[in-house]
Amino acid sequence: MTFKEQLRQIKRLHRLIKRKATGTPEQLANRMNISRATIFRRMDDLKELGADIAYCRNRQSYYYESPFELNL
Repeated sequence: MTFKEQLRQIKRLHRLIKRKATGTPEQLANRMNISRATIFRRMDDLKELGADIAYCRNRQSYYYESPFELNL
């Protein structure tokens, strides 16, 4: 996987988290056509950039616990 592909995945994941529209990890992986493990790696990438990511079981979506903007 190229660095450019990783950036695309991170940006797409950021948009979905921001809209609180990720679904479960399995749904998110299917939606993005990547593995669950890759989803968690991309979330770790976002966390390294300062994102505070949490999961809401009721809404079944990831969300940012505090404001976060992705500046790449």
